[in-house]
Amino acid sequence: MVEVDVINVAIDMKSKMPVIVLKEKEGDKTLPIWIGLFEAQSIALAMENIKPPRPLTHDLAKSLIEKLKGKVDRVVINDLRHNTFYAKIMIRQNGEDIQVDSRPSDAIALALRLGVPIFIEEEVLDKVAIGTGPIDEKEIEEFRKKLKDLKPEDFSL
Repeated sequence: MVEVDVINVAIDMKSKMPVIVLKEKEGDKTLPIWIGLFEAQSIALAMENIKPPRPLTHDLAKSLIEKLKGKVDRVVINDLRHNTFYAKIMIRQNGEDIQVDSRPSDAIALALRLGVPIFIEEEVLDKVAIGTGPIDEKEIEEFRKKLKDLKPEDFSL
């Protein structure tokens, strides 16, 4: 397993979709993962240490785990099938190890709130990693500005 950091949350200019960029802690490989807008907002808020006035879903998950006397040890992006990433949240409760299946974006949002490490299985990283980050600082700043101005009605279908 390879430990990674979240280095960017931005909009992919081609797809117009949010993307998080993970980078090896001890290396140069980066991994972009396209995610939903709500998850991007949640991750960006956690990265900026911004507490919303009401808890988001990931804040609720954190609270539930803590109230149930669990402790998240780490999250692991453990598979890639049919262009879809899979993750697990590794929880310890009452001396028992519990693995919870998760989307990577949800696992990462939770990890950032709890301050726990994020890992990627090496074979997953080797399949899709790239040598340098694909997103520039201007795109990152534009996305952060958009996230701050989002309102619930912006998400209506």
